[in-house]
Amino acid sequence: QVQLVESGGGLVQAGGSLRLSCAASGRTRSGYAMGWFRQAPGKEREFVATINYSETRTFYADSVKGRFTISRDNAKNTVYLQMNSLNAEDTAVYYCAAGTSYSSSSREDGIIYWGKGTLVTVSS
Repeated sequence: QVQLVESGGGLVQAGGSLRLSCAASGRTRSGYAMGWFRQAPGKEREFVATINYSETRTFYADSVKGRFTISRDNAKNTVYLQMNSLNAEDTAVYYCAAGTSYSSSSREDGIIYWGKGTLVTVSS
């Protein structure tokens, strides 16, 4: 089992930045790919970004490419999402996710562990 706990959400003005963190505990030695998904009010959950265990590969949704950066610190069992140039469309609950395969970690069916989410609200 792996437990994921997100932090860093909050209220920010349009154009601002936030950094989300996700701390993993439990069986973290299994080399999971880590990612972020989000769910905006009234919408389905969508993929945001993913990173493989060795930090050599990242993949982003088109909507955040160039604005968001995913990274991880395996020594701290933590994954980060740096979010810049935020706009109102980025308002959502952001979920940390872990999957066994990088190639499938951009899809919900490739995720085996989920955090409970952290709310990001961007005011315009």
